[in-house]
Amino acid sequence: MQTDAQVRLEDVSFTYEEASSPAVSHATALIRPGEFVAVLGHNGSGKSTLAKLMNALYTPTEGNVVVCGYDTADEKLVWEIRRRAGMIFQNPDNQIVATVVREDVAFGLENLGVPTEEMIPRIDKALDAVRMTKYADSAPHTLSGGQKQRVAIAGILAMEPSVIIADEATAMLDPSGRLEVLDTIRMLNRAKGITVVWITHFMEEAALADRILVITDGEIKAEGTPAEIFDRVEEMQQMHLDVPPMTALADVLRKEGMPLRRGILTVEDFVQEVEKVLCPSKSAT
Repeated sequence: MQTDAQVRLEDVSFTYEEASSPAVSHATALIRPGEFVAVLGHNGSGKSTLAKLMNALYTPTEGNVVVCGYDTADEKLVWEIRRRAGMIFQNPDNQIVATVVREDVAFGLENLGVPTEEMIPRIDKALDAVRMTKYADSAPHTLSGGQKQRVAIAGILAMEPSVIIADEATAMLDPSGRLEVLDTIRMLNRAKGITVVWITHFMEEAALADRILVITDGEIKAEGTPAEIFDRVEEMQQMHLDVPPMTALADVLRKEGMPLRRGILTVEDFVQEVEKVLCPSKSAT
């Protein structure tokens, strides 16, 4: 089924058993093919529940979730949905099921009943895509956190998904591991056109997305490009969220009278804008 969206949320609510209020409340969103969409929210905001709804791990209490044209409420379609929408979880150790990297990547394909002669090239291709070919015969427990997450991503890639949903996939990694995983996902998004839903609490990661959804108290409160979302500094603070450091600094200087443009996200943006203000002749050359 071809649609204008990879993931569509239509007035979606979800309430856990015995909970007094919904974890997700009347959420409506559309994620288009090939987009890289970040989802931000404070702890307990409902963003992880949203991820599980997108992967048919949960079905909505109200409303509809449609993934690649398939309604997640239809139990007969669950495995078809999960083949098309792969999920990366926070702790890579919870995703590793085999004692050899190659066998771990094969696990999802075996569950799908893929023939061995087709499985082998798909495993090789997936490991190559995440730059883990030389570790194919290694034991996963000998790998770094970032490398384990890349193995988890390879396992998803081998199933040839249309969407990757990452639920705080870098939260337990050190800075180098975070960079490894994020670079891998961004490469897959740009080079292979895989749609990415990137749930994170790192503002600098969200700043690299095409679009951001902000969820708080189970509701999607804001949506826009990184520049549009992070320009709303006070509103983000009211939702107990930060903005990138350079955005915050530019906001302070702007309030002090320095005429800096809005939408500053990175150190490079900030330096260029300050040079324009302080050395206009230099920036003009």
